[in-house]
Amino acid sequence: MRTPSFDGVLDAARQIAPVAVRTPLIEHPALNERLGGRVLLKCETFQVAGAFKFRGAYNRISRLSPDELKRGVVAYSSGNHAQAVARAAQLMGTRALIVMPADSPKVKVEGVLGFGGEVRSYDRYRESREAIGAEIARERGSVLVKPFDDPFIIEGQGTAGLEITEQADAPADQLVCGASGGGLIAGINLAMAARWPDTRVIGVEPAGYDDTRRSLAAGERMTHPPASGPTICDALMTDRPGELTFPINRRLDRVETVTDDEAAEAVRFAFRQLKLVVEPGGAVSLAALLAGKVQAKGLTTVAVLSGGNIDPALFSAIIEDRFPGRAA
Repeated sequence: MRTPSFDGVLDAARQIAPVAVRTPLIEHPALNERLGGRVLLKCETFQVAGAFKFRGAYNRISRLSPDELKRGVVAYSSGNHAQAVARAAQLMGTRALIVMPADSPKVKVEGVLGFGGEVRSYDRYRESREAIGAEIARERGSVLVKPFDDPFIIEGQGTAGLEITEQADAPADQLVCGASGGGLIAGINLAMAARWPDTRVIGVEPAGYDDTRRSLAAGERMTHPPASGPTICDALMTDRPGELTFPINRRLDRVETVTDDEAAEAVRFAFRQLKLVVEPGGAVSLAALLAGKVQAKGLTTVAVLSGGNIDPALFSAIIEDRFPGRAA
């Protein structure tokens, strides 16, 4: 498998330009005042299907051959990649089957179905989504579209970083972004290395799901220990970094973790002060800033808000201060 590259990111930008949203990079005085620095928010909440994942999914699926498109695609995801694949497949005139955890937020399952996708549920704590997806792909002769460990996926996600460098008036001191399997932050790292090499890139993971942080400390791909329970950051529950993403993400300055309460506070702040709807997993960069895990005073910081597909019941509980506590 080829190594993802910045040239690939540039090519992906051309590939997805006709269909993807060039999401805004916004600045809000309330956030600057709260943190004592200049903060620019990359709002991937406005992307097609509500998250950055559409960039990579369309970059991958749009490059399939006519024969591959006839055979359809299979993917596994907790929700954002699922919706992105379903929409990209719909646009390309092919069918998509998505393997999703049984506890996926209802809004994400409905999103897949709304884009014409088929859903196959599984138990994320007892079954392997990779094994299920691979078996279905073999049975159907379909193409497996991985959520992050694919050059086209990584390069597609990197277009978010490319846009940041084009939209900002000067290089930022630091960029903060969620890290799970590492596709988004790896793609952004490719763009930063080429365009803003002096900008520190900081990853953020949910507490208890810090596989990227553990992997960087160990110098090899590691998983997190068995979690004590679920997290509201369902989009960031991958058990280890990808084979392709991990080498790229070695250039990270560091990785911080945030609790569910801190993620919930970021969702609440984004809605009340910024008038933005952000899902917990998509708000971890903001959470790290608000909680002081990443200092922003006197600096220019870019924070990536990676998705906005939040379950309405959970969103209501957070906004109405009925959190902590996972919505049933």
